[in-house]
Amino acid sequence: MGAPLDLFTAASAEGAWTVGEVTRRARAVIEAGLPPLWVRGEIADFTAARSGHWYFSLRDKSAQLRCVMFAKQNFRLPAPVDGMQVFIFARPSLYEPRGDFQLLVDELLSTEQGGLWKLAFEKAKAALAKDGLLDPARKRRLPAFPRRIAVVTSPDGAALRDIEAVVGRRWPVAELIVVPAQVQGAKAEASVCSALNRIRRLPVDVLVVARGGGSVEDLWAFNSERVARAVAAMPMPVISAIGHETDVTLCDLVADLRAPTPSAAAEAATPDRIEVVQHCAVLGQRLARALRIASRHVVERLDRTRDRLVGSMDHRLEQSRALLTAHGARLDALSPLRVLARGYAVARDANGEVLKRVGQLPSGKAFRLRVTDGEVNGRVQ
Repeated sequence: MGAPLDLFTAASAEGAWTVGEVTRRARAVIEAGLPPLWVRGEIADFTAARSGHWYFSLRDKSAQLRCVMFAKQNFRLPAPVDGMQVFIFARPSLYEPRGDFQLLVDELLSTEQGGLWKLAFEKAKAALAKDGLLDPARKRRLPAFPRRIAVVTSPDGAALRDIEAVVGRRWPVAELIVVPAQVQGAKAEASVCSALNRIRRLPVDVLVVARGGGSVEDLWAFNSERVARAVAAMPMPVISAIGHETDVTLCDLVADLRAPTPSAAAEAATPDRIEVVQHCAVLGQRLARALRIASRHVVERLDRTRDRLVGSMDHRLEQSRALLTAHGARLDALSPLRVLARGYAVARDANGEVLKRVGQLPSGKAFRLRVTDGEVNGRVQ
């Protein structure tokens, strides 16, 4: 049978191999005898461990193989799903603790057009659409004059420099709050979600999530369903500016506004201070003109009101004079002096009491007699 099989020969029971020796020798034989190779099959029993490693079976109608793809090989890939037809480039090996034959996967490609990336993108997009997160009615208007603008991006990237330059030129009164995040690599998804969570607690008027251009793999964190849902849940309006103009990510789709570049995002987030100053000047001129017109109208109305008031007062005074004259005539007609003028007189004692009866005038009583033109002293005889 050849040398490889001779390696496993034991002369007697006393020379028997241990299980560990067998699996160790079998692994060495497999890895030496079977070079890395491409294999086609269907994904089954896929599991993503917390360590980042992927475990799955690759099967066809007649057989199946156990496969493992370690985190350092898969971190740039979206996770496949059961039933997906794929190509794998793998190294045959044996897992010694269990004696399982397995393939150590270095590369994984979908057989579908567009590959794993497109399939994962469409799957996540469908889930977001099902929950209404792609509905245009969700889009919020951006504030006209933001006071605080938050930015989630790499602190060392060109995207941040572009945003700072545009905001500084257009609307320097705004406070720029930069929350750094890793924007590519295995930790990018968790880093972006962490940055978004920090911003939720800040008094921010608008948020910009930005990243410069790159490959599909470089931008993949922003096609993560987890990141897209975090963006959709932000309490303030969000502008997404990921990659170049031709790149469209899930973050772009759920954001309130998609900008083709980070610079365009900064322009969308801010008014142009020069235009604002010019507009204020025009409004000032309109206001001054309106005040002049209003002042003229007010003066005219005051003049008309004054004329009506003076006329009304003259009329009321005339009515009052006529009424006073009538009342005076009536009072005059009732005045005791008018009675005296007709030949009557009024007698009063020293206390001013009117003497009306004979009994009030005993002999010798002094009194005063009021006639029409004065008073005279008298005494009863």
